[in-house]
Amino acid sequence: MMKPYQKIPIQECGERLVPIPDGLFSLESPHPYRELGAPYGDRSPFCLRESVLERLLEAQDILQTSHRGWRLRIFDAFRPVAVQQFMVDQALADLAEERGLNPRRLSDSQRQELLEQVYQFWAAPSHDPEDPPPHATGGAVDLTLVNATNQVVNMGSPIDEISRRSHPDYFASATADPEQGYHHHRQLLAEVMRQVGFAQHPQEWWHFCYGERMWAWLTGEAAAMYGRQDTD
Repeated sequence: MMKPYQKIPIQECGERLVPIPDGLFSLESPHPYRELGAPYGDRSPFCLRESVLERLLEAQDILQTSHRGWRLRIFDAFRPVAVQQFMVDQALADLAEERGLNPRRLSDSQRQELLEQVYQFWAAPSHDPEDPPPHATGGAVDLTLVNATNQVVNMGSPIDEISRRSHPDYFASATADPEQGYHHHRQLLAEVMRQVGFAQHPQEWWHFCYGERMWAWLTGEAAAMYGRQDTD
């Protein structure tokens, strides 16, 4: 099923893909998808377009004005289409096992039902240069927060969880701790990112974008600035 942002045209600006400097941010290590065997080749997952990285630094500065010593923890950034395919397959297999099904023996209807759930969170791994997954553009980043002692802040659900708990406002109506704390932390992350121009995925508290098609769709821009970056 086509998502609304897939109708947005791309007017590639040619901005460079640059590495995210370690030390300034907290980088997820070891990288979770590489650990699973995702086919990055010689590409690093810790890369973003130049303007995206600049805005990320600004967001962290804003965070530290109210939460001294806190930093952004970068979980994932640049993701080649081959890695997107690998992770969609992995998410499908994980979801099947959660349902007590054998991933290698799914019926067509079972596979389709599970894929519909997977694609609520994972973009389709399209090889069409006019239809790149968000992370393949260098304009999307998955991240969370770490406190002054470099401990990951509890957001109430892990990154990549396929459930309603992943929705940014899932804990908005909570009336007691620790759920109120989860919502506060999600709001904090979203606010510092929005202040510097990022848009948030409607169903993922951890996913933010700038310059690519989802960002254009969410902000009302007529076209995206960033297209696919893993072409030869």
